[in-house]
Amino acid sequence: MTDRLGELSAAGVAIWLDDLSRTRLSSGGLDQLRREKHLVGVTSNPTIFAKAMSAADEYNWQLKDLATRGLEVEEAVRMLTTYDVRWACDVMRPAYDATAGVDGRVSLEVDPRLAHETEKTVAEAKGLWWLVDRPNLFIKIPATEAGLPAITATLAEGISVNVTLIFGLDRYSAVMDAFLAGLEQAKANGHDLSKIGSVASFFVSRVDTEVDKRLEKIGSDEAKALRGKAAIANAKLAYERYGKVFASDRWQALADAGAHPQRPLWASTSTKNPDYRDVIYVEELIAPGTVNTMPESVIHAYADHGETRADTITGSYDEARKVFTDLESVGVDMADVIVTLEREGVEKFEASWLELLDGVKKSLAEAAKGAGKPGQAAKGSARAAEQAGGNA
Repeated sequence: MTDRLGELSAAGVAIWLDDLSRTRLSSGGLDQLRREKHLVGVTSNPTIFAKAMSAADEYNWQLKDLATRGLEVEEAVRMLTTYDVRWACDVMRPAYDATAGVDGRVSLEVDPRLAHETEKTVAEAKGLWWLVDRPNLFIKIPATEAGLPAITATLAEGISVNVTLIFGLDRYSAVMDAFLAGLEQAKANGHDLSKIGSVASFFVSRVDTEVDKRLEKIGSDEAKALRGKAAIANAKLAYERYGKVFASDRWQALADAGAHPQRPLWASTSTKNPDYRDVIYVEELIAPGTVNTMPESVIHAYADHGETRADTITGSYDEARKVFTDLESVGVDMADVIVTLEREGVEKFEASWLELLDGVKKSLAEAAKGAGKPGQAAKGSARAAEQAGGNA
């Protein structure tokens, strides 16, 4: 049988999973994907955790312990999420070691309510880095205006960063500049640059969702003919900018000191429109030095019928620019699209975070009622510690 995911990996695309749950960890499902599907990384976000904790009993033992200790809900959420991320880091450690720290990474996001507060974002990034205590952790920081200096300051501390919620080209350029500045400061601070990793998560399908909605509203034949083209064009032009930045003398000085480039990561790669090919945001964004983080359904879809062509990005920049010109000509304001998507992205993660807090608050209250049952929490804690390699 054709190993399509192996071909994709050989083309220079790192395959990451856009999901994490304790069920996936305790069942061995994550490790199976690593061993059998060329998986070399994991991303998480507040929406993923809210869904995971609302649908699994595996958290009950820890909730009982946390309720017994009388933890406040926000601290309890961090105990729950960092437990999962620490466990996932251990599962992905073989990929980290095999790639000299480039892959094998697991991402954990700062509180999205801090997206517009630089100093608090940096403080939480440092706290999460200490709490998980694994070298293959990525701290996710949103690419808001306040997030940019936070990215630089966090990297300067020697902490690896996944920059998330990038939608526009100019903001992506600012993210790369923040990365370079962070590594320059990290070097000045005496950190080993070879130990610091970073990716820039450029969101894909959400761009088509927003642009297609506007094209439908315009309604002309010319407008409708542009549906499904904006997101891929946007990502391709981002890769063009990536190539220029990481061919610069400024970057070369850091590379000579052992630094790894900040790879573009294609996020939001499941198709939201059923009329589109289910692996289009993988097939059309193949290029060396990229990451594609996919839901498990997309990973399996690509393994079944994905078509790997060597580099589907480089050389198509003029075509991508024409898409932008055509969008402007029919009345789509891409600058407004990007502003809208960033605002909505932060709002959606804030809503998921609040949903997570509310769910854990209710679970803590329920656990407190049964916390006196002798031995139950201890048994669950010991069992999970054994499964997680002693990381309870």
